[in-house]
Amino acid sequence: MGLPGPEHFIFIPGVLLVGLVLGYVLGGRAARADAARRRKRARE
Repeated sequence: MGLPGPEHFIFIPGVLLVGLVLGYVLGGRAARADAARRRKRARE
């Protein structure tokens, strides 16, 4: 068992970055949908 190769130092942060971007986009979409739902409920 040797040390991880140099590709790990590119691949792992890349995967983490993709996860952060996806979480940000999906979380923002959910927050906008929730805000719209609350505005609609307040109008009724």
